[in-house]
Amino acid sequence: MHQVAQPDRRSPEHHGLVIIEGIMGSGKSTTMRFVAKALEDAGRPALAVHERADPHPVRATDELQHWFEPWRESTAEQLAARAISRWRSFAQTVRLGAAVPVLDGQLFHGDLTNLFLMEASFYEIAAYCESLAQLVGPLQPLVVHLRQESVERAVRTVCAERGEAWVKYQVDWKLKGPYAVRRNLVGLDGLIALYQDYRLMTDALFDRLTLDKMVIENSERDWARYNQQVLERLGLEGVPSAS
Repeated sequence: MHQVAQPDRRSPEHHGLVIIEGIMGSGKSTTMRFVAKALEDAGRPALAVHERADPHPVRATDELQHWFEPWRESTAEQLAARAISRWRSFAQTVRLGAAVPVLDGQLFHGDLTNLFLMEASFYEIAAYCESLAQLVGPLQPLVVHLRQESVERAVRTVCAERGEAWVKYQVDWKLKGPYAVRRNLVGLDGLIALYQDYRLMTDALFDRLTLDKMVIENSERDWARYNQQVLERLGLEGVPSAS
């Protein structure tokens, strides 16, 4: 009986989707743009999808009037169902096209974050995440998780870099959600506590994920080294202009 050859995970032809995950300010958008350019430089059409893309191919809150506060008009179950439907359509579209989408979050960061803010249970969120993994599985995606040793230090660093107005924006948005309100989370300290809980959850989800995945501990901000690690995983380390 002949053995079926297994796909080479280092081949640039292997991954039909790349998802960059991490907490706010972890480098998702920058890495997403870098990966999309590296794919293009290697001769593979790529589509960089920023988290703020409008319209967004998978973000279900776009369908809501109060997209900023989905808990005002949707249950967690309803939002999850909307998101799964959009991911199903997205996966079908990608299969029919030639471009490799490179997503800025959206597996964890995005509607899943809203499910967390809406106090969906871990069981519900894990089931939702598993549904998304099954939908995109045929695309043989790579999930890159940008992780920092200390959530508190990472959040304080990005807040200091982006200024008081940006911090107020984050606090006013995320601490209005049921999860934060029930736990009396307020101010920057409350935002840090929220993200510490969120990271515990996403770490557990990442451990369960059956897709091709890699963790990059980027606390040292050695972006050249981190980018090289991603290129090697994608089989693109020989692309001259990507470094």
